[in-house]
Amino acid sequence: MLRITTLAIFLISLLTVFASSRLEKQGTATRLIVDGAPYIIIGGETGNSMGSSAVDVKECLDKAKAQGYNTVLFPVSWELIEPQKGSFDFTTVDDIVSQASADGLKVVFLWFGAWKNSMSCYTPKWFKRDTKSYPRARTAAGKPLEIATAFSKTVFDADATAFTALLRHIQATDKSGTVIMIQIENEIGMLEDARDHSSLAQGAFTKEVPTELISHLKKNKKSLHPVLLSKWRDAGMKTSGNWTEMFGDDIYTDEIFMAYHYAKYVEGLAQIARSIFPDMPLYVNAAMNSRGRKPGEYPSAGPLAHLKDIWHAGAPTVCFLSPDLYDSGFTSWVAAYALPDNPLFIPEIKTSPANSAQAYYVVGEHNAIGLSPFAFNLRPQNDYAYQKNGNEKLQSLIPVIAKHLGKGTMNGFYFDADSITRTIERNDTRIKASHYFTLPWDPRATDGSPWLPTGGLIIEIAPMEYIIAGSGMVLTFEPASTPVAATPSPALGEDGFATAGNSSASVNRYTPSIKPTGSMPRLGLASVNEIEVAPDGSFTRLRTFNGDETHQGRHVRIGVDDFKILHVKLYKYE
Repeated sequence: MLRITTLAIFLISLLTVFASSRLEKQGTATRLIVDGAPYIIIGGETGNSMGSSAVDVKECLDKAKAQGYNTVLFPVSWELIEPQKGSFDFTTVDDIVSQASADGLKVVFLWFGAWKNSMSCYTPKWFKRDTKSYPRARTAAGKPLEIATAFSKTVFDADATAFTALLRHIQATDKSGTVIMIQIENEIGMLEDARDHSSLAQGAFTKEVPTELISHLKKNKKSLHPVLLSKWRDAGMKTSGNWTEMFGDDIYTDEIFMAYHYAKYVEGLAQIARSIFPDMPLYVNAAMNSRGRKPGEYPSAGPLAHLKDIWHAGAPTVCFLSPDLYDSGFTSWVAAYALPDNPLFIPEIKTSPANSAQAYYVVGEHNAIGLSPFAFNLRPQNDYAYQKNGNEKLQSLIPVIAKHLGKGTMNGFYFDADSITRTIERNDTRIKASHYFTLPWDPRATDGSPWLPTGGLIIEIAPMEYIIAGSGMVLTFEPASTPVAATPSPALGEDGFATAGNSSASVNRYTPSIKPTGSMPRLGLASVNEIEVAPDGSFTRLRTFNGDETHQGRHVRIGVDDFKILHVKLYKYE
């Protein structure tokens, strides 16, 4: 009897601690499962120091709810949890977990351990001051940096001890499964030089390239990033040798070398996490190699897209590499990370009015696990309602989205100053989506006002039947076989009439710019309903749009000041 009772308690404990979050494959996508159901992180990351104060934690959580987030990303600082070596204080961690749990929010913890934004500034004072025990990285000129060397066992052991204590504490105390993911370190990378030139690093650089890395390159040759493949090929595609023999003698080889050893360091921490939480997703984040900078001008050797294969070889226990996005070119950056061997999660993006629309885009276009604006707690309050509207509607759509992840039935749209229209073809239907301001009826479209970035997603739920959700979009539908007009259609007003007459044209005759050789099928709007989505994925009609709201059946649209979910059915006529 005692054995059965003990076993039951053990099994209940496993379910309580381990069942909160995991990843699963569906088609070409990787879905995040939380508390047994598909989940999308509609999140916000706090400012770097917000987790250090219970008052700040409450303020951030209140603002998260006001902006419609379901998850908050909080840093955990090594210096706060181990102020004295071997003595741990988890007060700040407990404040976050208990308050978030009470508010019904999930938490992703960011481990600010040995490195944060390349630097070792979040390490405890006892670590910082003892550079003999915990040595620093150095530039090629011998300059010591406030960056702990990744080649020191004592550095790793100290970091790992604190990381293990943190995870064991979460395991013991987070019985509600509030913590759903762990980020290991933060924006790892070398600055001022492409790699570490300390004596420990120099010793590693002269050695042969590890066979496990070479094996990974050979096995994955067809899917290697083009930059890495080119560099390996240019050096003769050798299968043995030291780093310069294998990849050439330049700063980009230095970066490859450093990336592999950063990845091996992180793998050690990831294996610790996996031993405590067998299923919890683990990831690393990267500062981008943007603005024409070279390795060392940006954080060299971080988990960047062109180094994905090096990181996958060195840190196979890490579930995905994630970009932190603060530059222009949003759609290009996310495409670089949304790869068959790398699920997309964006833990940091610049807080802006575009954030909710960006979330719709990455989910619809790239099956993303989620998106999280950085320092959301500093967002201007006049933007709260717009974000909350978009975020809550996206949250309600999760049961519908979850069925279509990885099935090839979704697309995302994102419109900004660089891109105002996009055309896709799906199942013999040509769908053209554009920024709402391509319609001239709103004065802001033509009065010089900036065009707010907008976007959304479209899901084909059945033949000629769609869910369209987002903000600031106009969509038209036609058979894919319809010839693209050689001349633009005449301008029409909001009432559907020509904006101006043509005195030279006969009102009784219409001559199309393209003459069909046979029948010309057309697509019309059978119905356009605004809906709300219940937790079980069922729809409730709120209102039906027609007439002026659909341009007399010509298009589907959602204005720039609102988010809507539309259920659209088409019909064909000739």
